[in-house]
Amino acid sequence: MGPVEKAVRSDVRELGDLAGFEPLLAALAVRLAGEVDAFTADGDRRTFVQLTRELRQTVAQLIEGRTAENDDDPFGDLASPE
Repeated sequence: MGPVEKAVRSDVRELGDLAGFEPLLAALAVRLAGEVDAFTADGDRRTFVQLTRELRQTVAQLIEGRTAENDDDPFGDLASPE
C-alpha cells in the first residue's frame, strides 16, 4: 500500500459510517489511489493524469454528499470556533 492509498483510507475512516452510494465511492477512491501508487515512470503519462483526475472527482463527490447532508442549518458553523 502506497502513500496515496494510505491517505485515502485514512480519510475514508474519518468519515465514519457510510450510507447510500458512499461505500461504493469510497471503495472506488481506494482502488484508484492504489492504481496511482502503482503507476511507474515508464507508464503513459495520460493514464496517470486520468487516474488522478478520476480520483479527485471521486473524492470530491464523496465529500459533496457529506456537505449537502450537513447543510440543513445555514448558521450551524457559527457556534464552532475555528
